[in-house]
Amino acid sequence: MLLAKGTPLWILSIPLSASICSVLGIIMELSFLMIIGIILLLLFLPVIAFFRDPERPTGAGVVSPADGKVTRVVRNGGWTEISIFMNIHDVHVNRAPWRGKIVAQEHIRGSFKPAFSKDSDRNERLRTVLRTERGDWEIVQIAGAVARRIVPYVEVGDTLEKGERFGMIRFGSRVDLRFRVPRGHSITVSEGDRVKAGTSSLAR
Repeated sequence: MLLAKGTPLWILSIPLSASICSVLGIIMELSFLMIIGIILLLLFLPVIAFFRDPERPTGAGVVSPADGKVTRVVRNGGWTEISIFMNIHDVHVNRAPWRGKIVAQEHIRGSFKPAFSKDSDRNERLRTVLRTERGDWEIVQIAGAVARRIVPYVEVGDTLEKGERFGMIRFGSRVDLRFRVPRGHSITVSEGDRVKAGTSSLAR
């Protein structure tokens, strides 16, 4: 299992600490050290799952930038806006929905309300503008109550291929995508659908 870029180094110290406690507990015949070692190992397994980054085939058409549940699909004046809510069980690495060049990034400070609440529109976020042959698309990574750290992998001037990793939100939250549907494509998702970053098609 691959670990996501931006995984905190302290997480990797957990299995080492668990091993040390267990070995010392056996050598010194101290059961409480062995218990601590077991607890640390049990904590490590779900935490490391949060930072997994599996290899995936790239899907057809416009692909989802995030794992999660589609909570909003709005068409407005030729533009389509799709929101995807990521829970703590989803992969937290975000992927480019289409090929393009990063022409702007803006870190907007804000609060840390639950990403599914109405107040989340004021949450901390990272706005990335992807210039494509269909105009400038906007991807917004939004921090939530648990996820308080957005980790970008790219900067202005970088070119992204469709399905390429461009960042992560630690412990999940929400990603909004605003884009123009390419010619010959139509929206293929509805509110309530589950999608996977880089694999599931939003339009094709």
